Amino acid sequence: MNMQNVNVNHLVHAYKVAPWRIQRQWIGNVLLAVVALAMIATLYLDVTSQAAITGREIQNLTASISASQQVSADLQTQLASLTSARVMEQRALEIGFRPMEAGEAEYLVVPGYTVLEPDILSSAPVPQLSALTVPPEYNESLLDWADKKIMNSLRGAQ
Repeated sequence: MNMQNVNVNHLVHAYKVAPWRIQRQWIGNVLLAVVALAMIATLYLDVTSQAAITGREIQNLTASISASQQVSADLQTQLASLTSARVMEQRALEIGFRPMEAGEAEYLVVPGYTVLEPDILSSAPVPQLSALTVPPEYNESLLDWADKKIMNSLRGAQ
C-alpha cells in the first residue's frame, strides 16, 4: 500500500512540475476529435456527391429516352402520312400511273401452279373427347382411387 501512495505522489508531483503535459494531452484529444469529424464529414460529402451525380445522370437518361420516343412518334406519323392512300395515289399519278379500267386486266395462267390455302383458314377436324377416348386413369375420382387402394390392402392382409 505504501508503494501505491509513492506512485500516486510521484504522478501528482510530475504534473505539478510540468503542467504543459496536461495541456498537450487535451490539445491532442481535441485535435484527434477534429480530425475524426473532418474525416466523417468528407466521407459524407463524397457519398452525397456521388448520389447527386448518379441522380443527375438518371434524369439526363430519362430526358434522352423521352426525346427519342418523341422523335420516333414523329417519324411514325410522317410515315403514316406518306403511305396514306390519298398521298400514294397522288404520287402514282405524278410518275405516270393511272387507274386501271375494268377491261384492261389480263390474267396469266401458269401450268402446274396451285394456290396454297393458309393453315389458319383450313378447317381441321376437331377431335371429340368422350369417356371412351380418355384413359381410365383420368376418369377415376379421388374417392374411387382411395376405395380401390383400401380394398387391395384388405385383400392382401387376408
